[in-house]
Amino acid sequence: MRNGPLLAAAVNLNGPGRYLHWSIFTVSEANLVLIAVMVVIFGAALLLHFPDHEAGDQTPTSGDGEDGSTGPSAGGAVPTSLLPGRSDLGDDADAAMWTSRLRRRAVSMLPPGKLLPDRQPAYVASWIYVFGVATLATLGIAIASGFALALGGPDWWHTDPVGHFFNSLHLWSVEAFMAFMVIHLWGKFWMAAWRGRRAVTWVTGAVAFMASIVECFTGYVSQQNFDSQWISTSGKDAFNAVGVGAFFNVMNFGQMLMWHIVLIPLVLVALVGAHVLAVRVRGVAHPLPERRDRGRAARAAAAAADRAEWRGPTRRYDIVKEATVASLVAAILVVALASLLSSPDVPPVTIATWAKVAPADFIATASSELAGTSETAQYGPPYNNQSGSLQSLLFSPAKIPGVRQPIDAAQTFVLEPLDKEASSDPALARALDQYSAAPGNIQSSWAAAYAKAVIKVHFDAAGSAIVPPAADGPVPVLLATELSLARSGALDSDLISGGGFYGTNSTKPLLFLEDGQYFANVATADHLTGTQWGVMNETGSYPGQPWLWLYTLWYQVPGFDHSANVDLIAVYLTGVATILLLAIPFIPGLRDVPRLVPVHRIIWRNWYRRNSSGSGPAST
Repeated sequence: MRNGPLLAAAVNLNGPGRYLHWSIFTVSEANLVLIAVMVVIFGAALLLHFPDHEAGDQTPTSGDGEDGSTGPSAGGAVPTSLLPGRSDLGDDADAAMWTSRLRRRAVSMLPPGKLLPDRQPAYVASWIYVFGVATLATLGIAIASGFALALGGPDWWHTDPVGHFFNSLHLWSVEAFMAFMVIHLWGKFWMAAWRGRRAVTWVTGAVAFMASIVECFTGYVSQQNFDSQWISTSGKDAFNAVGVGAFFNVMNFGQMLMWHIVLIPLVLVALVGAHVLAVRVRGVAHPLPERRDRGRAARAAAAAADRAEWRGPTRRYDIVKEATVASLVAAILVVALASLLSSPDVPPVTIATWAKVAPADFIATASSELAGTSETAQYGPPYNNQSGSLQSLLFSPAKIPGVRQPIDAAQTFVLEPLDKEASSDPALARALDQYSAAPGNIQSSWAAAYAKAVIKVHFDAAGSAIVPPAADGPVPVLLATELSLARSGALDSDLISGGGFYGTNSTKPLLFLEDGQYFANVATADHLTGTQWGVMNETGSYPGQPWLWLYTLWYQVPGFDHSANVDLIAVYLTGVATILLLAIPFIPGLRDVPRLVPVHRIIWRNWYRRNSSGSGPAST
């Protein structure tokens, strides 16, 4: 084990993964296991008995009214802790102050009894309700473990066993967070939890889910290992196709790290806070009627009942205790997973490794950069004005921002690094002068001739390239020196230092690596290529991001999979699906699915059993 005695008991999942083939999909067993566990947990939460504490627990919020109704509006005593004071009512001398007005509005919307309730409706008696607080608990662990990683710096977890253990905590807390959030989302969908003017609750939760996906994605591309290299080079095409890649560069480690640890967490925490407050303000959705409402009047009455405050029986609810227990259980689960399974860390591929392991592929790729025939040389925006990867559906979004990260493949990958070495290598200096002085058409003919000859390259005992003679001018000298630079590691340094002041931008070396075959061969050997749902993959037998299935699905659909515009298709269709998810509360038919597919009967089965009339929230 590379991680030291602290993780000596961990199961090694870094070996080759196992994969299953079904129809057009290739799916890893690790991702199937993760999805299956989530489904099993969801099913168990639906079916397992929830402790009822029936004796003395089915009591109304306050005393019975004279007419037999229950709740604060029935004339019963209201706890003094819920009664507003004079300042809250605006009766004091400072009532006109902005601060006083804001406080009164806040208290009217969210009195202490709602903010920290000790009672909740009696129908809240299913394990499905637990996953909201479980999501918050694992989010807290993810943030705490992220703080620990920040203290050690971005390299700590790659080099120190303690740092690697904290990275494992971070990985599994994020996996648990996303799994619990998805289960929570499933549960709320089947409850039709947007009813009763709770659309804001649903929308803030759905947007928080989207923000979580972006947070996870930036975390994956910030790892600085092979997995992050492959995810970033694979994911860049979709961002570039819609024009976002000009500003959101997934191959810029420094930019992605700052998004991951600063910007998106602030947005996510704000969204989660807004979602929790919305839940406290509006409360949880009432049970759906067992029988579907018929007629406009019946539906209007049901909608009014959904909007009304709950006046039925309640049960004890120790929110602080629940949060504490959930956090403790989540912490035990995450620590156990981190200790047992550790976390993946396959070293990154470097240009030096490439030049040593596959020198023929390296020289062929370098010659294509010089000739202007490589993928990067012909890519288009945001790197250059070519059109090789330019995608269009009615129009080309990538043209709008234009070239924002200019890359001339011949200059960037070959000529500029060689020019730095020319001062100490007279033969190289002469070759560069000869090449630079030649007209463009002559340069192109030299590069093309070498590109044809290099197919038959072989290497002598010293590792020098032997290329058959051709009308290639000084190109053999240039690329022989390029190979030496690459093997020494100097080319890695040159391309990184050319990407920004702090050397955190890996765009140039990653584009150069991607132009060759070696990089893709390494990914294929670890089953990271697009046949297994693309950017959701992880090295070894570790699960990736199965919640990205809706996006990566489009790359497998026959007809889309070979389209030149597949990235735009995937982004557009995923965008439409996202809008539909957010707009569920407002779309007739779609919002009625939970009424037609009676999963809610399992969630609220105890409530329905005790209230056989099924008349909805007014039942007691």
